[in-house]
Amino acid sequence: MILHDYWRSSAAYRVRIGLNLKGLGFESVSHDLRAGEQRLPSYRSVAPQGLVPAIEQDGVVLTQSLAILEWLDEVHPTPAFLPADAAGRARVRALAYTVAMDIHPVNNLRILKTLKTDFDAGQDAIDDWVRRWIAEGFAALEAMAGAGDYLSGATPGLADICLVPQWYNAERFALDTAPYPKLAAIVARANKHPAFAAAHPGRHPHATD
Repeated sequence: MILHDYWRSSAAYRVRIGLNLKGLGFESVSHDLRAGEQRLPSYRSVAPQGLVPAIEQDGVVLTQSLAILEWLDEVHPTPAFLPADAAGRARVRALAYTVAMDIHPVNNLRILKTLKTDFDAGQDAIDDWVRRWIAEGFAALEAMAGAGDYLSGATPGLADICLVPQWYNAERFALDTAPYPKLAAIVARANKHPAFAAAHPGRHPHATD
């Protein structure tokens, strides 16, 4: 299995966590997003959107982190990323989508670059933009969090796979995380889990700064 990723991409970070939770080995092929390597024709022939992550296995190429994670859960069902009941699955998906579809898309690298190049935003304004949308999403997640050890329940699942990389981004942009004690406890617990710890950007073989 080949994972096309970038060490600091939160979407790729999600997939690394998922692969580790499933106990699956993979080869990492890195594409430096800051250098624009994801837009090279050689990579677009694999992933036409020019985004990471993408996974290749047995001639099949899959893109979009949540689609990849749900595929992993279908072909390698243990441990499960989603609860057994329909309502539980919907709840966990809603938590995961709050990160992956509401917070992350407006804060990814290409959006932040566009704010700078097309709208003349300075770094302080860009940082404020990032913190604004993370804070709004985290406030909702804090209210939605249940009583389990993890967002997904008693064991880590899809929602936690999305939360932990987003928390990493929140810390990078110096967001005050004090208003989110439930999330902080979940992230601290998850970061002690071997699958999450091994996926951390700081442990990526291509990490730089």
